[in-house]
Amino acid sequence: GGPCIIDHEAEVRHCAFIRGSALVGDNCVVGNSVELKNVILFDNVQTPHYNYVGDSILGYRAHMGAGSITSNVKSDKSLIVVHATGESLETGLKKFGAMLGDFVEVGCNSVLNPGTVIGRESNVYPLSSVRGVVPARHIYKSGGAVVPKR
Repeated sequence: GGPCIIDHEAEVRHCAFIRGSALVGDNCVVGNSVELKNVILFDNVQTPHYNYVGDSILGYRAHMGAGSITSNVKSDKSLIVVHATGESLETGLKKFGAMLGDFVEVGCNSVLNPGTVIGRESNVYPLSSVRGVVPARHIYKSGGAVVPKR
């Protein structure tokens, strides 16, 4: 299904699977065994290997470490709610992955749970299970601790 738009100099490597609507920006990497579904990848995004990115938006120069995924459906199939400090935003959607700001780095084998929003220039430690909102210029550490960058 489409539309599928792949911009100049984007690399789509072997065994990549693109389905649904996809907008892949200039100089992006859609790597080995990566699956994209209903996504927007801004310029210079890297999903280099073994990533699943579904119903998500990845900002300029965002990078998904090996094996990291955006989970886009809750296990109970209920509607997705984005939970921020002190407030919740109902999306009205059954499928909604993650939104990553510009320059976000996601560590290897991390899971971004449905409705995750990560602010620009933030980092996620490897093997994390992220839920909710990570503010801009913060680090999401093991065990869910979120600390500002220095």
